[in-house]
Amino acid sequence: MNTPLAATIRQALADNANPEKAPGMRAYMKSAMPYRGVQTPVRRKLVRAALRAHPLASREDWLAAVLDLWRNAAYREERYAAQDVTGAPQFRLYRDLDALPLYEEMVVSGAWWDLVDDVATHKLRELVDSYPQEMAGHMRAWSTDADLWKRRSAILCQIKRKEATDLALLFDCIEPNLADGEFFIRKAIGWALRDLAWTDLDTVADYVARHADRLSALSRREALKNAAKIRAGGPR
Repeated sequence: MNTPLAATIRQALADNANPEKAPGMRAYMKSAMPYRGVQTPVRRKLVRAALRAHPLASREDWLAAVLDLWRNAAYREERYAAQDVTGAPQFRLYRDLDALPLYEEMVVSGAWWDLVDDVATHKLRELVDSYPQEMAGHMRAWSTDADLWKRRSAILCQIKRKEATDLALLFDCIEPNLADGEFFIRKAIGWALRDLAWTDLDTVADYVARHADRLSALSRREALKNAAKIRAGGPR
């Protein structure tokens, strides 16, 4: 599976590599996969240029290019580029429920917060907005999965939904994970509650109070991190 778009993006990343930055980027992310040293604004510009040169005419072409970049990645920026292509505005119609297996693959094989959180807080949220009933079932199933990154994704899939947040779904995804000692789960719980607090602090404060003996100190601290600012009417 070698697609023209993926080949163009890989070459562009190689041509714009910065060997001085690459080791630091890899160390920061604790990545087993090496980096080219291409920073986000440059990478996104390169991806947009490649898409103009190689427009994708069908869902099949889009999926093939994304999977080529993702599965055959030798550098981490190639996986970031796969996510850039996935989320490009012109492919909005392709990001329906049929894209969920793609997102699941990214979450399970990505298996680190930088790759997983892009899927959870953007792509899964987009599906929850468009298919609330169907996605509620999928996310509840993910929230009890053996894979911690699927559980984290289920907890985070409503970030920035604000007043549209399905509280029952959020709490149902948190509940099976309250006793989990994994940092990335505890942090996700705190992040999801902290995000909700900006639009519904009373609900978050009540939830934290009722589950104080089950929520980790990290989750409680993160959940109410901005409480004083919110009550004072300060900017987000």
